[in-house]
Amino acid sequence: MNRRTVTVATTLAVAWRSQDAVYDEDGTLCGEEMQKLSDDQLAAIGRLVVACGRRSLDMAAGSFKVYEKGLDDYVTDVDRALDAQLAGGLSELFPEDGVISEENAASRQNFSQHHGRLWLVDPLDGTEDFIHGKPHYSVMVGELVAEQPQSGWVYAPVFDQLYFGGREQGLFTQTATQAIAPLVPTEPPLTGDRCPILIGTKDARRYGDAILRHIPQAQFGFIGSFGLKVLEVIQGRAGLYLYLNRRVKLWDTVGPLALAQAAGLVCCDLVGNPIRFDESALDLDTLTHHQPILVGWPQYIETLRSPLQQAIAEVS
Repeated sequence: MNRRTVTVATTLAVAWRSQDAVYDEDGTLCGEEMQKLSDDQLAAIGRLVVACGRRSLDMAAGSFKVYEKGLDDYVTDVDRALDAQLAGGLSELFPEDGVISEENAASRQNFSQHHGRLWLVDPLDGTEDFIHGKPHYSVMVGELVAEQPQSGWVYAPVFDQLYFGGREQGLFTQTATQAIAPLVPTEPPLTGDRCPILIGTKDARRYGDAILRHIPQAQFGFIGSFGLKVLEVIQGRAGLYLYLNRRVKLWDTVGPLALAQAAGLVCCDLVGNPIRFDESALDLDTLTHHQPILVGWPQYIETLRSPLQQAIAEVS
């Protein structure tokens, strides 16, 4: 593999909203104040994510062990090594914040400890793709403030491409041959004969036929990483991403949905309720979302949500 190197710039003009510091009753900074990351902090997070992605390529070139965590749920030595590296790096950068990482079950207790800010770590999003030598896996970090996604970083090692940003700073991308540049969201046309939808293979097996009965123009696409699927929608290669089997965890969603919201996408469930990140919306033992998740352009959500409801109801 001819691997290139992404160098994350150390300066980036970011317009943060200025305001007086506001504190919660326990003395911690509230969400609006906590979300102000400096240019240096943004660059440091990007360097950390890219370094871990490059390490995944090095480790993939050798031998690694695969373990089964649960039904159709796998982890490798690489996941565990990158998990420790990412969590350790974020803890050094933000010692006052909570860090929750996929492969450290004990870190989940940070969710209920009322940190002003939480960092969510997914060391390999799309582990099955990584195991089978497919390209669509990513390294992800998400920032959660006041129970809302604020910023996200998604790095695709095989493509050597970093995506990052959030509602306050906008969206950016970078590769080894490209300086940091704005990532421009692109809405694909929704027509009577073209309706590109991304869906997981498990959801397609269970719901695909019913969806096609109600949306016959649907064209399904499949790639591994949750984060990279969201970025396919942002970049206009699909209009909608469906995640219906309710197995997705907080570290899968926070970073990508921060990017989705910054792009103007709708993130909701089948009823149309916004995706929530509070304690009542999650299984607190596993941090699994209770809601099915739709991420899409407003026209796609408005047009397709009702027929999707009908299709899912037929199967359920």
